[in-house]
Amino acid sequence: MEKTAIIITGPTASGKSALAVDIARRLGTGIISADSRQVYRDIPVSTAAPTAAQLSAVPHYLVGMLGLEESYSAARFEADALRILDRIFRENDFAVVCGGSMMYIDALCNGLDPLPDVPADLRERVHDEWRRYGDAAMRLRLLGLDPDWYSKVDLLNMKRVVHAVELSLAAGRPYSSLLSGRRTERPFRILKYCLCPDRATLFDRIDRRTGEMVADGLEEEARRVIDRRQLNSLNTVGLKEMFAYIDGDMDFRTAVERIKKNTRVYAKKQLTWFRRDPDVIFKESADEIKKDLGLL
Repeated sequence: MEKTAIIITGPTASGKSALAVDIARRLGTGIISADSRQVYRDIPVSTAAPTAAQLSAVPHYLVGMLGLEESYSAARFEADALRILDRIFRENDFAVVCGGSMMYIDALCNGLDPLPDVPADLRERVHDEWRRYGDAAMRLRLLGLDPDWYSKVDLLNMKRVVHAVELSLAAGRPYSSLLSGRRTERPFRILKYCLCPDRATLFDRIDRRTGEMVADGLEEEARRVIDRRQLNSLNTVGLKEMFAYIDGDMDFRTAVERIKKNTRVYAKKQLTWFRRDPDVIFKESADEIKKDLGLL
């Protein structure tokens, strides 16, 4: 049988993690996380990391393996995921990859383009500008350098924003123009599913999950890490709003409502990205995907 990587992606709070566990359990295989925040330890609430029950049900990879101060990238994810897939495929015909980090999914499925090195003095100059003028200024810098990538990138992920600025300046042309679109052939079959509930259901799930995060100790988690808030690993929806509450910039109820709103915005951006991919198979429910895989 042909080795197959089953990609389970979709907008945040769509239910893809529970679906991936069910599929992996039925196939007797493991799950590679394609989530750019779940790779970090110490912030399980804000990243909606797999529960203890999920972790014990099937093997999970690339979850909670880094300290908050460490860096990670799509290129490193590609290398790590390919290595783990090779190991899984020695014993199983299937592996599951689950996550909503769009660039990670693309890196694994299609490969990455070679990019120019960023000189150390240029990187320092860009980072100094970021420190002096803040996130909004760097987003505007990217808009001026590469409006196409500005419309696609997660603007809350400042590491990616800043990196695109660095590469645009280093190359002397927009970062997006460096992306050839050529695909790297993989020695395994890829089935790419997007779990995509209808809008009302998705937004209700986002609201309910935000409430669960609050009940599970989101504020306490934010207080534990607020002294390291400058780290890219903590630049994420949920923590940023809690930091603002702790700072006294908004009341608790406003912070929670802002988390819901910003999560909905991010979910819509994810869907826009997924809909550009002709290989994605969209399904509204977990049962539809399981049926498609012959598991129902």
